[in-house]
Amino acid sequence: MVNPQLSAALREIPKTETHLHIEGALPFGLLKSLGKNFPRPDSWNANFRFKSFAEFDNCLLSMAGEWYISPERYHRAAREIFSRMRDENVRYAEVSFASGMIEFLGIPGDEIAEAISKSAPTGLEVRVFMGIHRNGCPPKMERVFRECANWEYLCGLDLHGDETLPLEDWTVRLWRDAARSGLRVKAHAGELCGAESVRQIVEKLGVRQIEHGVRAAENAEVVEWLAERGVRFDVCPTSNVKLGVFSDYRSHPMRELRNARIACTLSSDDPLVFNSTLAGEYDILHAKMGFSAGECFDVAADGWRFADVPQNARDEFLREIERARSGFA
Repeated sequence: MVNPQLSAALREIPKTETHLHIEGALPFGLLKSLGKNFPRPDSWNANFRFKSFAEFDNCLLSMAGEWYISPERYHRAAREIFSRMRDENVRYAEVSFASGMIEFLGIPGDEIAEAISKSAPTGLEVRVFMGIHRNGCPPKMERVFRECANWEYLCGLDLHGDETLPLEDWTVRLWRDAARSGLRVKAHAGELCGAESVRQIVEKLGVRQIEHGVRAAENAEVVEWLAERGVRFDVCPTSNVKLGVFSDYRSHPMRELRNARIACTLSSDDPLVFNSTLAGEYDILHAKMGFSAGECFDVAADGWRFADVPQNARDEFLREIERARSGFA
């Protein structure tokens, strides 16, 4: 059962959200504003489970593909997404957009990054990443990827898509080159595939920020190896459960991973599909995953320890969290 006092306190503290797909966060109201008959997604139901990643992907594309056709549409959607985040007192966000929108629709990637970045309201720091699928580098995209390090509003790269696809040689080269050029790099791993897939990504791409990562818990040796290297996971429990990775929230290994020295932050992933919110994920932590109040505040604090913000801002946000924590000692 949700503790209303704790839920309110967690909503009010300054938070980070670092695993959010801008296409997957499209506000449903904007989609409805197009005038088409979009029914309420079945995937919003609490007991819904996707049968496959392909089913999830098709669900997302059937909605997001109707809206995202221009930089202006990205700006309008991001403005509303970020407004909702501020309502939850999210103060730092990392969001990604899909490079497929460049490849298939011809929308300039630098303009997408700029449109998203410039929609951020006062009080919310936003970092924009370009998400590239594992099979997302056809010849016509090679120049885009070579030049993206020069885009003013792009912070980094994120590896997206079906984890069961092999890691191709171009990915290793691109991620290493991007890091050398000053871009931040991260990658999705350890949701659809097991622990060794996470180790492979960390070894080959040189990343220390993994989106999901949760199936690393299947191998204690891999978890120890990751912890020794300071790898952190950006975890989205509702996504994991609705994609059938875990049967329910109680069987989710986030606490086990944290106990093994893997820092885990919390995010909502694709709210358009999962009907998730960051505040709702915190409620799930304490109501369905058995996290204590102190553990919930620890998760929020870890988000700030990794956030790309000045140290004085980080310290102030951590102090705010500690003041809120004192009310639940």
